[in-house]
Amino acid sequence: MKIVLTGSSGYIGKRLLPVLVENGHDVICCVRDSKRFAVPESIKSKVTIVQVDLLDVDSLANIPNDIDGAFYLVHSMSSSADFYIQEQRSAENFRKAMSRTNVRHVVYLSGIVNESTLSKHLSSRKNVEMELGKGSYNFTTLRAGIIIGSGSASFEIMRDLVEKLPVMVAPRWLNTRCQPIAISDVIQILSKTMLNPQTFNANFDIGGPDILTYREMLLQFAAVRKLKRHIFIVPVMTPKLSSYWLYFVTSTSYKLAVALVDSMKIEVVCRNDEINRIVGLTPIGYRESVERAFARIESNEVVSSWKDAFISSSFDRNISEFIQVPAFGCFQDIRTAFFADRNGCIAKIWGIGGANGWYYANWLWRVRGALDKMVGGVGLRRGRTSVTSLNVGDALDFWRVLYADQAEGRLLLFAEMKLPGEAWLEFRMEGNKVVQTATFRPKGLSGRLYWYSVLPFHSFIFKGLIRNIIKPS
Repeated sequence: MKIVLTGSSGYIGKRLLPVLVENGHDVICCVRDSKRFAVPESIKSKVTIVQVDLLDVDSLANIPNDIDGAFYLVHSMSSSADFYIQEQRSAENFRKAMSRTNVRHVVYLSGIVNESTLSKHLSSRKNVEMELGKGSYNFTTLRAGIIIGSGSASFEIMRDLVEKLPVMVAPRWLNTRCQPIAISDVIQILSKTMLNPQTFNANFDIGGPDILTYREMLLQFAAVRKLKRHIFIVPVMTPKLSSYWLYFVTSTSYKLAVALVDSMKIEVVCRNDEINRIVGLTPIGYRESVERAFARIESNEVVSSWKDAFISSSFDRNISEFIQVPAFGCFQDIRTAFFADRNGCIAKIWGIGGANGWYYANWLWRVRGALDKMVGGVGLRRGRTSVTSLNVGDALDFWRVLYADQAEGRLLLFAEMKLPGEAWLEFRMEGNKVVQTATFRPKGLSGRLYWYSVLPFHSFIFKGLIRNIIKPS
């Protein structure tokens, strides 16, 4: 069968893709920017990439007509005022595009919406469901609550809270009940729902066997990590304060924190487990899902992370717009150094950031990250998804990977910290030397003042960085 997969570069899409191929499907991956999507070599022959922006009607013509099924895995967690309208317009455009094809079944992954009073984001997802349901195809909605897996936003936020705070003074929404589900079960349900007549024109809540409060989830998470934690609930913490609490303590962006707090006040418990019977699944419990997630992390097998999605930053433009580093009107810090071991040098460059740090004056990088966080930036807390590999589109501390080719010996990063301008950091092999270039394109007078104010720090930070990159391990 030929299956359309929207949200291919997202947390769910990256994990669903190899399962669909394994099940014998040919997959058309719809991505907004083909430059930031890499298909594993083992499945490339079964995958076609098409560039589609759901807000651009003309781009939807790139989807072929001879398709059998489609997954709609597109969500916005933006706090912008018009996200509701944008999500509805995207769903409407997709519905019209699908109705012009031979598609027989569309599956949408949404959120549990079984309360009369919904958050703005859950209300928007319900609206998307209604819009997609108007199409001339069989339609199924799978409604999930909290998804637990290595790299999921929920998992990483709980990890930050549990591992950083021995004592938590937390808002009262920690007493809200929810029904978490393991990412492995979500992927199984999605794959087994597609083109299954028993699921046509219906909606299902999907969840694991445990119904827990957020407080209970944090305490069980701590138990898995063999940590003793104390949580005190206070009734006076406003939604805004709660959002700031999540933002400063965890690796989440502020706009995602706002959306999460808005949704966490709503109870998300499944109405029934009918879908498990239909697809023949026995979901795993919450504690086991946490243990499996850590097993993945420890073996460096994290397939996808929410941090690699654009929701983790304010970066919402195509990567291809920034691959060509400008020179005119820019400030540059260019340093070169000769190396004795090319492979060792490549390994150092591709291992930069995250737990490995930046090889020189790490305390200054941490200070810069803290300052960025204070003014609403991403800071350093996103780290990196994989310890050893970097792919286009990955988040790397407060950078975004624009280009990564080990054979060519080139790594290009774009800054996502708050800046009065735009910044790039590039490492490039030329013969037996590495060229390290920091480029800054200032915006107005404030940008120029910023560059000259940090110039003294750059002089030894970048010098120390390249020196340690070429140093033998």
